[in-house]
Amino acid sequence: MMVTGPISGAPAAISSTTRFSLNVAWTFAVRVLMVVNSVLAGIVVARWLGAGGVGELAVINVAVSTIVQLGAFGLPSSNTYFIAQDQKHFRAAAINSLIFGLAVGTILALGLTAIAMLRPQWFGFVSQDLIRIAAVSIPFQILTLIGLNIFLALEKIREFNLLDLIGQSFVLINALLALAVFHRGLHLLVTLNTSAAIVVSLVIASLLITAGKNVLQTKWRADFRLLARMISYGIKFHLSILAGTLIFRADLLVVNHYRGTAEAGVYSVASQFALMLMLLPGVIATLIFPRITSEQDKHGETTSLVMRHTAFVMLICCLVAIPLSLLLPVLYGPAFREAITQLLIMLPGIYLVSLQSVLVQHFNALGLPRIILVYWLITLAINIALVFAMVPQYGARGAAVVSAFSYTLIFLLVAIRFRLTTQRSWRNVFLLRRDELRLLFSLGGRMANSLRPSRG
Repeated sequence: MMVTGPISGAPAAISSTTRFSLNVAWTFAVRVLMVVNSVLAGIVVARWLGAGGVGELAVINVAVSTIVQLGAFGLPSSNTYFIAQDQKHFRAAAINSLIFGLAVGTILALGLTAIAMLRPQWFGFVSQDLIRIAAVSIPFQILTLIGLNIFLALEKIREFNLLDLIGQSFVLINALLALAVFHRGLHLLVTLNTSAAIVVSLVIASLLITAGKNVLQTKWRADFRLLARMISYGIKFHLSILAGTLIFRADLLVVNHYRGTAEAGVYSVASQFALMLMLLPGVIATLIFPRITSEQDKHGETTSLVMRHTAFVMLICCLVAIPLSLLLPVLYGPAFREAITQLLIMLPGIYLVSLQSVLVQHFNALGLPRIILVYWLITLAINIALVFAMVPQYGARGAAVVSAFSYTLIFLLVAIRFRLTTQRSWRNVFLLRRDELRLLFSLGGRMANSLRPSRG
């Protein structure tokens, strides 16, 4: 378990904090590799197909990933929540989620295919065939998402990271094969991506069955009473995730609709780097959730401890991102120069929403009060209204401004709620203590030494 008091406490507390920090560090390293894959794949697509090709692929990926979040119905987080509380739920929860996710995913895949045929204008210049091919992957991506979260609930961090990395590596492998090796277009690339999603999901499902042999012995059968509880929790979580997904990604579809695939392609690059900056807090949030779920700490001590470190590290990351943003047109080409401005506009909001992603885990672990869902729905409603007001006139820059505002709003709502319910001061939640700063640098030095090759 992670320490719930100050870092400067007993050696056992320091050891627990160090273990958690190392898990975060190695998970973050895997996520960095995944980001590198995505960036390199984006560069390959941009160089071979131009901004229009990047825009088409971005629209396909955003449409499918949004539907995957919809079809998952909050069950990935429900699995983490219930299994982390009691591993006796493992087999029933896994069967419940996999069957439910596969059925709903199939329905949604058929729905997306029908929409592409009946309302092709909703997808701009993206062909119906590409949408139809990508839609096949939806139920399998849902299975993968559910399976990875089950490994997380079992605290199998190594398997969680390795499987996620392997699955995501096909983004780059497929781009190289389709464009650089076979010199084909998006049709082959999307086909390869769909095929990879199917294979990865089947591998994860088989590994889950194997992992189940080492968990508390219960029968592999559905439990509808447990499923009802999972759905009850999952609906709240699902709606929060869906609102967040729409805020983070749906504006790209609006930019594509009003301004075309080229401008959408440039904005997708800025958005991709915005999401990259959110990578570390996303990792921290992912790993802290099962821990504080098992602790049920209503006073938020663990969350505040992790929050102070996150606020400090993310400040450094965002400051470093300012000069690094100048590399975007160098990497992607002169047509992507505007991505610099768009990213810088979003940067303050990116910092704040990154903190929110960690802070909100306190509420998720306590059963997710409905007020958190209300905060997301309010933010989503304002975001949608502003996006449709700003994008037709100001294009992607308008979308970036709206994103920064929405990110800031959800942070303020969650942060104020946390302070009111835990009675903790802003300083206690967000400002790193001197002894914690020393330990943080000490841990960084220890990890750097571990990466150096041994002599002799």
